Amino acid sequence: MKRPSVLFINRVYPPVRGASGRVLRDLARAFARDGWHVTVLTSAPKAAQDRDGTIKVKSIKAPAQPKYNILYIWIWLRLMVASGFMPRTDLVVTLTDPPMIGLAGRMLAKLRGAKHIHWCHDLYPDLLPVMGVKLPAFMNGFLTKLSRRMMKDADKVIVIGRCMARYLSHNGLDPKKMTVIPNWPDPELVRADHHDTDFARNMQSLKSLAGSKTYEEQLKHGPKFRVLYAGSLGRAHPFKAILDAAEWLAPRHPEIEFVFVGDGRGFNALATERMRRGLENVRLLPYQPNSGLKQVMESGDVHIVSMAEDAAGLLVPCKLYSAMSVGRPCIFIGPELCEVSKVLNDFKAGVVVPQDDAQGLAQAVLQFRMNGEVWFNAHEGALKAGAVFVPEDAMDAWLSRARDLVNEGRPSNGDGTKKGRGYIPAKGHDYEDHPEESADTHDIEPPQKSAVS
Repeated sequence: MKRPSVLFINRVYPPVRGASGRVLRDLARAFARDGWHVTVLTSAPKAAQDRDGTIKVKSIKAPAQPKYNILYIWIWLRLMVASGFMPRTDLVVTLTDPPMIGLAGRMLAKLRGAKHIHWCHDLYPDLLPVMGVKLPAFMNGFLTKLSRRMMKDADKVIVIGRCMARYLSHNGLDPKKMTVIPNWPDPELVRADHHDTDFARNMQSLKSLAGSKTYEEQLKHGPKFRVLYAGSLGRAHPFKAILDAAEWLAPRHPEIEFVFVGDGRGFNALATERMRRGLENVRLLPYQPNSGLKQVMESGDVHIVSMAEDAAGLLVPCKLYSAMSVGRPCIFIGPELCEVSKVLNDFKAGVVVPQDDAQGLAQAVLQFRMNGEVWFNAHEGALKAGAVFVPEDAMDAWLSRARDLVNEGRPSNGDGTKKGRGYIPAKGHDYEDHPEESADTHDIEPPQKSAVS
């Protein structure tokens, strides 16, 4: 029996760092475990043909962190040309780095007679103005039409949030094309010890202990209360309110520290602003290797996720799922009507603060710092969310959709399955199953035990 094959196209793939590259590697490995022939076309500092286990990885030469926007166009062209020399596969999956790479994937799939899934992490060109990239109106309109046409022609569009599905639906994309599969935390973070009885017992003991101590005793004997931002700090992740809150809290609550761990274009600006203000309660740490990832994430008492107000429906920060996987309350600085807010409110796992409300952010931090009951209630909500948004369920949903597409047109066995690879009932949320969703309401019930909401 012939094994199915898939080609993934994305600018980043480990060891080159990037959030989309990390989830791509997780998914590519899941496809490989499922018996697929898997190839990844990506970029790296040196052109190479390598292997990640059984996965073939072909890299074009490109800088890991392009400094100029024009380089993304160059990388796009190089990936498009390189894709034309790749062997035929049954399925082509494109991500959104570099922007508009789905166009190349769609052309390749059409020429080769393959199926095409566009995995929409960031919606371009819609996101460009939010990132401060200004294009002439005619150019923006032209790229928007190309992007929408590519998604309409794709066999399936996987979006990572309900807000993104609503946005695309209200901008003309057929809901039947879309499936909502949220991103997932790094598998290194997902361990059974977060849900076993010993862990629950330890948390209950800590809760009782915290409640028995006065604030002065905790301040005198306890460690720093850490507010953690872990991950990339890009143009769509504003940090001014975080620094404003840190500046206000510094003289009043010196035991509270703000720690940024990761990389991205915003880190240099963050370091400069921190130095200018003299904020000793703000610390910057470099990107941490996987071996220490769980320890770093658990070191935060509260996690912060930041997203520009205008980016609602255009992206979904995956930092949320990392915070939930380690059972930490989360403060989201961003729009109320988006996937992150929906999850936090559904599971009562944190609070939402408007983008420029530094005082509101400071008060939210203080509430978690001063009130153990509030912290533990949000912690329990985060644990519940962490048990829902797990890698295995998301990847099962992905594999189900991929098999459905590749098996289309094959003879039936007469029992609902196709000859060849078997059909697995979908766990996912196909967007057309929820036509009652509107652009300004959150009326879907919280997800059940599934990574797909």
